[in-house]
Amino acid sequence: MYLIDTNIFLEILLGQEKKEICKNFLHDNHASLFISDFSLHSIGVILFKHKKEEIFTEFCGDILTSVDVVTLSKEIYASLAETKVSLKLDFDDAYQYMIAQEHSLNIVTMDDDFKRAKDLIPVTFL
Repeated sequence: MYLIDTNIFLEILLGQEKKEICKNFLHDNHASLFISDFSLHSIGVILFKHKKEEIFTEFCGDILTSVDVVTLSKEIYASLAETKVSLKLDFDDAYQYMIAQEHSLNIVTMDDDFKRAKDLIPVTFL
């Protein structure tokens, strides 16, 4: 069960260097993928900023039929600051970390900041 970090989807959507590696991972693990609500919103913000609204619409059509959206429980929000400080993560990474922990998911990312969390939760780096 994999929580796909925002950067994996953006790598594909923006046609960046590792897009094929990311596509292959998603394809090979299509039955066990999750996205956080935060990632979904972040992808929307970034694509809209780049005037790629139509890509966001297509992305939602594709992703929301095959990937489950997970959110952080209300009770966990108060722990975000503690996680940020203890693991030296920014807000979005702390959010992803807490969702992965709460839902027992393996984070899939290209973000080296998660190296500080890999002893606490499963992390797969692409």
